[in-house]
Amino acid sequence: MAMKITQAECTSCGDCVPVCPTKSIIDKGGIFKINKDTCNECDGEADSPKCVDTCPGGDTCIVYV
Repeated sequence: MAMKITQAECTSCGDCVPVCPTKSIIDKGGIFKINKDTCNECDGEADSPKCVDTCPGGDTCIVYV
């Protein structure tokens, strides 16, 4: 599976980008998207995905697909 950014909840802070171990989060002109082909939900690296832990919106902004 992968994660998805809920655009209505995203503040475009970009805090999630540097913590993504697979570099799956892409900034498309202030709109952040997660590449579902490379996102592995931080498989085995954390209790929850690092992007969710870092995001000010938490699990309402970045959700499981």
